[in-house]
Amino acid sequence: MSHRRNDATGEPQATAVLSVVPVTGAAISTLGAVLGSETLSASDDLAARIDELQLDLGVGPCWDALATGAPVIESDLRSPRETWPGFSEAIAHEAVAALFAIPLIVGPLRIGAMDLYHDEPRELAADELRRAIEYAGVLSRQVLRRAIAVSSDGAVEVVGRHSRRTVHQATGFVIAQVGVSAEDAELLIHASAFAEARPVQEIAEQIVERRRAFSRSGRLIEELR
Repeated sequence: MSHRRNDATGEPQATAVLSVVPVTGAAISTLGAVLGSETLSASDDLAARIDELQLDLGVGPCWDALATGAPVIESDLRSPRETWPGFSEAIAHEAVAALFAIPLIVGPLRIGAMDLYHDEPRELAADELRRAIEYAGVLSRQVLRRAIAVSSDGAVEVVGRHSRRTVHQATGFVIAQVGVSAEDAELLIHASAFAEARPVQEIAEQIVERRRAFSRSGRLIEELR
């Protein structure tokens, strides 16, 4: 199956990563059931190829980052390895010697990954990894907001004074539970509605009635029901 690049979010998103982390190239993709699997943006053709190979094969650092919810660091691909044999063989003759994958996560939703590659073996310094994770956090919100906005299933409008009040109350509950901003708390509510194809009002009512809650575990936010 071929996964073509979707330029709707703009190539500058991937190119901008290079000013945050000094690597050769970057690609951004959605993965899995929530948003489907697609390369959204790539800084160059090789970054796109690395990303799309992983999507086609169903293995690679981006999938591992999505599964674990943590960055995957491969600082020297030229050393002998047994990880991802098909993918490793496919890129063996490419100008890529190091790969780093950062998951794209919004609350309990793991929606994709940001792949970084370098043409020589290299480590990521602690501050570089921190900047990459922070950029991925901002990017995650942008990708999910856009998906909700364009989806007829996910973009459920909340109308009416009392409906709006319930969402506002639920937002306060989420802020208290996981300590995020009001904007991110409301995004978590909309994200849950989007993932389950349910009205935002229904999710908000469940939160206010304490039938649904969020908890934080390290960097990850989990949904409790």
